[in-house]
Order: sequence, then C-alpha cells, then structure tokens
Amino acid sequence: MQTDSSFTFVLFGGTGDLSMRKILPALFEAHRAGGMLADSGKIVAVARHAADRGEYLQWVNEHVKPHVSKNGVDEAAWASFLERIEFVKIDLGNPEDFTLLRDAVKDLPGIRVFYLATGPSLFVPICRALASVGLNENARIVLEKPLGYDLKSSNAINDAVGEIFAEEQIYRIDHYLGKEPVQNLLALRFGNALFEPLWRREWVESIQITIAEELGVEARGDFYDNTGALRDMVQNHLLQLLSIVAMEPPHSMDSDSVRDEKLRVLRALKPINQLDIGKVAVRGQYHSGVIRGNAVPAYATEPGVKQNSTTETFVALKVEIENWRWAGVPFFLRTGKRLADRVAEIVVNFRSVPHSALGASALRAGANRLVIRLQPNETIRLYCLAKQPGEGMNLASVHLDLAFDQFFREGQMEAYQRLLLDVINGRLALFVRRDEQEAAWRWVEPILNEWKASNKPPKPYASGTWGPAAASAMLAQHGTCWLEEEN
Repeated sequence: MQTDSSFTFVLFGGTGDLSMRKILPALFEAHRAGGMLADSGKIVAVARHAADRGEYLQWVNEHVKPHVSKNGVDEAAWASFLERIEFVKIDLGNPEDFTLLRDAVKDLPGIRVFYLATGPSLFVPICRALASVGLNENARIVLEKPLGYDLKSSNAINDAVGEIFAEEQIYRIDHYLGKEPVQNLLALRFGNALFEPLWRREWVESIQITIAEELGVEARGDFYDNTGALRDMVQNHLLQLLSIVAMEPPHSMDSDSVRDEKLRVLRALKPINQLDIGKVAVRGQYHSGVIRGNAVPAYATEPGVKQNSTTETFVALKVEIENWRWAGVPFFLRTGKRLADRVAEIVVNFRSVPHSALGASALRAGANRLVIRLQPNETIRLYCLAKQPGEGMNLASVHLDLAFDQFFREGQMEAYQRLLLDVINGRLALFVRRDEQEAAWRWVEPILNEWKASNKPPKPYASGTWGPAAASAMLAQHGTCWLEEEN
C-alpha cells in the first residue's frame, strides 16, 4: 500500500485517549514501514492542553510512545516521525481561533484530512468553523462514532455536515471494517470457489457474531450510561459485520459497489415487532464478580453511573434477513462488557449431513463450522469431522487453521493504520455511507423505544460470566448454543 500522495493530516482532539492509543500509533507504524506515507506529509495536532509544539511533542513522547511497536521502538524512525508533527493550540469553542489553523496549514502540501477524534457534540461546530475559514474545500473529514443518539440526531448531524462537505468527502469510520480477518472474509468468500456455493440457507444452519469485552466502563461511566451497548456496539460494529457476512458478491471492490451490497442487507433486516422484542432481544447489566482472579464492581457502582440506572451493558439479538439467500437462517448477535473473555468472532454453523451413514458418533461429533476470529488473535479456522485412530468408525472434530501471523512473514496491518491510509488515498469502500447508517438506526430504533417505554430493568449477570442465562435460552430454542470454548 505504497503511496506518493502528499497530505496534511489535521487531528482534532490531539491529546485525547483515541489519539494516544490508536491514531498516532497507527500513523507512526505507517511512517516506520517506509513508503506508505509520502515524505512530505505532515500531521497537525489540534488541542488546547499544550502550550506549544515543544510541550506537545513532550506529551507524545510520554503518552503515545508506549503504545507503538510491540517489538520495541525504532528510535531513528520515531525521531523522524516527530519531525512530521506540528501543533496548533485552539479553543474549539471559539470559531475565531480557526484562523490560526488556516494560517498554520496554508503552505502545507497535499490533500487535507480533518480527523475529528472528539465528542459528537463538536462535529457540527468544528465543520462550520472549518468552512468559515475556507478549509472545507477539497478536503476530507473523518467522523468517529457515535454519530448521534438515534435516527433523528444522526440525521441532524449528517444534514449539518452534509451542507459543508459532500458525501464523497465524508469518511464515517468503523474500525472493525479495517481488521485483517474482515478483509480476509471478503477474500474467502469472493476469491474462492469452494465457499460461495455453501454460503446460503440450504447449507448454513445459523451464524453467530460476538464482540465480548472483559473491561467494564472504566472512566467512561457518564458517557456510557447515556449510550448503552445497543447504541455503542450493535448499531454500528455488529450490524456492519453482519452486512459483510451476508452481502451478495459486489460487481467490484470499488467503494459504491461494496457499500451498495451492504445497504441491501441492512434494508432486508426483518423488522422486529414490538410484541416480539422480548423473544428476540436480551438486555443485561453486569453485577460484581471476578475477572481473571480479580474482584470487579457492579455497573451500578461505577463512577458516573446514575443511581438505579437501567442502561444495558449486554445485548443478545436474533436477527433475520428477508431475502432469497438467507430466508429462515437466524443470525445471533452478542456483545457485552465484563464477560468471561475478550473475543470478537464470527461463527458460521453449517447444517448436519442429511443422513449419517457413519453411525451415531458422527452426530455426536457435531456439524462443520467456520470460525473467523477478529481478536485477540486473528485467525480463520474450519472445523471438519475425521475418523479417530483405532478400531471402529468413531468421528471427532478436527480443524484447519489459517493463522495469519504464522503464515505471512510480514507483520499484519492494524485496523486504524489501514483505514487512515485509505482516507489519505481517497478510498471509501471501508467507510460507512450515510444511507447505511440510516438503515441501521431505523432497524435498531424500535428496540430502543420499547426498552425505554417498558422501563424494565436489564437482566443481571455476574462479571466474569457470558451474560444473562436468557441469552443462552434464546439459542436453545433453535437447537444451538453460543460458541464459548475456543481460545
């Protein structure tokens, strides 16, 4: 992914947690790799918590450097990376300060990228301030999630930003779309004749998509208590992963071909009837428990969480897609905090053979399945049945592994690194288009409204477990269970 594209990358929220942990480390890795970033490219950090460039670079050395290069930091590469960085002290609440930014970037080269690593309440004011000094022309704007609280607020932000930037200038980022196994899911489906004939209702019994976290809300209690798991994870990450798993083959890998097919999936999601929400949607909230031998507190006692909060920290859903390929196949989505393990994976459960000529052991051994793991390790694993050594025809489950870190000698590219390079190079395929976002909100909103209207408390679950028992019961009704034993 080499480039000669010159750029000026303006990072709003330059001293924020996202900049510290993800954005600046990703830019450093691209810089260190050589050839991925044009030599003339500049990074302009915008913040108000540093006095000048020297103080900001000191902050970068202290806070960003520990998050880069797992195998140690190349000091020469780090020093040359710091030379790329400029700093502008701005009060984002004061539009007049943006003249300072205009003056700072007017002589810098290449395409301008504005990355808004800020709260969503600042998206529109920043965009308007950029337009007031002419910085919106021929530029690209990157918006982090959450983009709104519901469909109405999301549309309000998109309308306001859309008055300043054209749709092809807007990059709505979802970092899960940049993960290597998600890219390999596309390669697996559309680059191999083996899987495509099986990727349909005749051969697939069910599909699970899980994003589980061991962490609680940490220091984000106030934000999370006004958001919840459905808004924070399902409306974006999980539905985006579902759309990639279920989409039809695109005409090509250009941005609109891919996003058109994802949109068709989102529009084909079966609407959830208000009376059925209790059957197909489980919400939970973690109580105290033990994570890796350490006692952890209940959500209700976390700093920033309102007393008697009914905010969900766990969601499990049964989703159906009303189209020819997937009619009748349940998709089970699950996400939560303080669960038993940190894992993100897609599990495709294939149907059993129609008749077992090999006896009862074939049925006990289970059916074929494909497990696409996104984190913590990135692998694709295909489970098949094979004969156990010895007398008789006794079958057992075995697997074929594609472990990327072992198969490919070159290091894998982190999600943010890939996506930032795509922004710089003008590639939109892995970013969410407005109509995709609207379709996702439109499907999620009835669940949000019903939970708000009922005011029923979420089902409790102990920290360190896999969530409320109701989530397992929902799958048991379909003769299946969550895959939880993989490591």
